[in-house]
Amino acid sequence: MSSSQTLPEASPAEGTAAGTSSGRSPESGSTLGHGLKQRHLSMIALGGVIGAGLFVGSGAGIAAAGPSIVLAFAVSGLLVMLVMRMLGEMSAAHPASGSFSVHAERALGPWAGFTAGWIFWVLLCVAVAAEAIGAATIMLTWFPDTAAWMWVALFMAVFCGTNLASVRNFGEYEFWFASLKVLAIVAFLVLGGLAIVGALPGTDAPGASNLTGQGGFFPNGANGLVIGLLASIFAYGGLETVTIAAAESENPVRGVAKAVRTAMWRIAVFYVGSMLVIVTLIPWNDPSIKDGPYAAALDHLGIPAAGEIMKVVVLIALLSAMNANIYGASRMSYSLVARGEGPAVLGKVSGGVPRRTVLASSAFGFFAVLLSFWWPDTVFTWLLNMVGAAVLVVWGFIAFSQLRSRRRLEREAPEKLVVRMWAFPVLTWLAIAGMLGILLLMLRDGETRVQLFFTAGLTLSLAAVGLLRQRRAARAASPTGPAADRADAPVAGD
Repeated sequence: MSSSQTLPEASPAEGTAAGTSSGRSPESGSTLGHGLKQRHLSMIALGGVIGAGLFVGSGAGIAAAGPSIVLAFAVSGLLVMLVMRMLGEMSAAHPASGSFSVHAERALGPWAGFTAGWIFWVLLCVAVAAEAIGAATIMLTWFPDTAAWMWVALFMAVFCGTNLASVRNFGEYEFWFASLKVLAIVAFLVLGGLAIVGALPGTDAPGASNLTGQGGFFPNGANGLVIGLLASIFAYGGLETVTIAAAESENPVRGVAKAVRTAMWRIAVFYVGSMLVIVTLIPWNDPSIKDGPYAAALDHLGIPAAGEIMKVVVLIALLSAMNANIYGASRMSYSLVARGEGPAVLGKVSGGVPRRTVLASSAFGFFAVLLSFWWPDTVFTWLLNMVGAAVLVVWGFIAFSQLRSRRRLEREAPEKLVVRMWAFPVLTWLAIAGMLGILLLMLRDGETRVQLFFTAGLTLSLAAVGLLRQRRAARAASPTGPAADRADAPVAGD
């Protein structure tokens, strides 16, 4: 049965944090649906690790780092594991569609939830635009007489419609998209593994010649490894979506706990494993690697139509990312609105779906596509630069939120620590040091330095707005007193 509601409202998990900056208390009932099953969450978590950044973007990292790209992906993968463990700890204790934005608001104050939430929303919407453009580009290779904007409009309409219908629709699309991506990567690993040991007909075992030849394991020295590390760190984006989706599952706590615990081996197998297969099979300086390392490896193995096969796989990865990012952006913005951190007019929910935030997120993504057509070298490039280091900003909020919320949970609700961060607080601080190290490394390269400055500008602007809103809300709640301290006080249900 369809229902239609307006603010104030929030799910029970995030409801206790809602209204902290606006002085309003949300209603206690759940408004979002709970149509995601465990199989949906499992595949969303799996599929979130396998994207176009892995299939295509890793080529630039291999070209820069050579065989040491394996080490680069392993190091960045360890950082991602720590971040996901921290996020899993907080999400299992307090499942919320706003995920880390809600956790940041609980731990650090409304300004932090506002900043982390809206920068993530911008990141996802710009990513939707980039993915739509990438998918349209692939379609043009098959249908050269068509126009790119037609494919962009088609894909945006399809996935906007999917997300407008029901959360189960999103889950089903992602389940099958992720299944195809997992099948593709597993098939690649199996074929590559057989070729490496000489068990694939028509191939000879390469041994370690490609790992130690052509300049050695570090052909471009430390600089190459650094470039590979920076390329790899941004290929891991998308894992956060599973903690957002968990809030709409049948059993949020169990779902997010299971997804986070199994994310570790996925990172090791899919990312590090496939990089090892590629640089073992073919020389790292093969010119075809930069355009598509997986297609290059399949060509080396003599797989017929390898290039076309990988085009299909990359198209699926792009469409899957579009679907997931529209979903994630709509839920994040809905959570922000429900907590008084966005336009209240977007807070209407019908049939368990925040349709207005779905439409708003899709519209922003489509507008970004238009900017790429109108001003590709100015406005759209600025947008891309603004979100260039946004994932590190989000990870930073996750780490500092976990530092504070863990102490509170241990003191007030230890039974909610279903997932625990390892060696707390040592590994949390180690992860923060790793993030700071990556930010410093970004200053060494001209392109990444520009991205860092643009992202810093966006982050500081959002933080300033968030602090101003928080102070205004505190003054509006005076002179009674307690409301003025609400941002720092433990919220109900912690």
